[in-house]
Amino acid sequence: MSTLIITLPNTPASASTPVESVYSEDGLEATRIANAQLSLMPATGAQVVALVPAQQLSWHVVTLPRGTLEQGYFGDGGASRLHTVLEGLLEDRLLDEPASLHFALEPRPREGNPVRVATCNKIWLQAWIATLEAAGLPVTRIVPEISPTPQDAATPAWRVMGSPERPELLRSDAEGVTLLPFSAAAMALLAAHGAADASAPLLAEPGVAALAEQAFKRPATLQTRTQRALLAAQANWDLAQFDLLRTLGTRTRKHLTALTGSLLRAPQWRAARWASLALVILNLAGLQAWAWKEQSALTAKRVAIQNTLMSTFPDVRVVVDAPLQMARATADLQRQSGTASGADLEAMLSQFQAAAPDTPPPAAIEFIADELQLKGLDAAHPTLTDVATRLQARGYMARWDGDALVLRQGGRP
Repeated sequence: MSTLIITLPNTPASASTPVESVYSEDGLEATRIANAQLSLMPATGAQVVALVPAQQLSWHVVTLPRGTLEQGYFGDGGASRLHTVLEGLLEDRLLDEPASLHFALEPRPREGNPVRVATCNKIWLQAWIATLEAAGLPVTRIVPEISPTPQDAATPAWRVMGSPERPELLRSDAEGVTLLPFSAAAMALLAAHGAADASAPLLAEPGVAALAEQAFKRPATLQTRTQRALLAAQANWDLAQFDLLRTLGTRTRKHLTALTGSLLRAPQWRAARWASLALVILNLAGLQAWAWKEQSALTAKRVAIQNTLMSTFPDVRVVVDAPLQMARATADLQRQSGTASGADLEAMLSQFQAAAPDTPPPAAIEFIADELQLKGLDAAHPTLTDVATRLQARGYMARWDGDALVLRQGGRP
């Protein structure tokens, strides 16, 4: 999925403030790098990841009481309770009032184990998120620029960032990320505490790589700001918690919108889009061909029935309902020749007698237009409860009309 990574400036939120952004079509390599105002950013349909600079975050390690990480602890009630617990645990370690800070737990925290907590200025972060949304860039994730090292990391990682005039030194370990002064005195103190360990990773931006190698007396791995932003977006951290946590429905809609936009516009999905379009067209063509074939077969059957009717009964000039007309014509011929048909009174009485042999005789019999009415019968009589079903098996339709049983051959009585 295409991703737009926006680094939040350290200054107060403003739509006119230039922001650094990295656009990636696959989330692994940068497609476009920009430093412009939010209003000048083109619409990409990508998921927007807000990157919080390392200078804005402070890190702490706490052990949460049992029961604070129950399932759904970010739901209603659970979030406020957990937030209160964090405020109580960190109150003595924070320089600012807890109410003015935003808290975020590490991914998949577990009770009984040390849990890393990131804090930053709540007003600053909320203002930038609101500014991005007002600019048509709704944020789907909030990630730290530099994440703590894994819990099982044996050594810390060192980073030298910034410019030669204002270099910055950052130390990341299992407990968090610390911003340190970059000076000769500081480096001498750090060297005494293992900073010169050759096994500890040393990363540096190209502009300060020489300073890093001189201070640490070993080669440094180059890492640009763009590479650091891409790696931060790939991490499983998400600082959008507590007050910044969107409802599940809103977050889902944002992800679906981002995914849909990526599928519709991203170049890497062009082949998939053409394949999907070809598949839809192929299916529509197949359905049309199948419908045409079925319609042709049905028309052929209708023509065959009409031809059979008109060839068998030449007197029929107009065909409206071929089966019904054929049945009526056959009955007329049987009457004219004196042959009994299934629609005659005698045949219908015989079939009724066979279907309900032990039924008391009806009080009256009425036969009009091939319809037989047997009046004065008891529908609750044991032999008549399912007489309609037995007559249907013999080619007759039967229904009750009060105490009269109405019979007709074939179609609807």
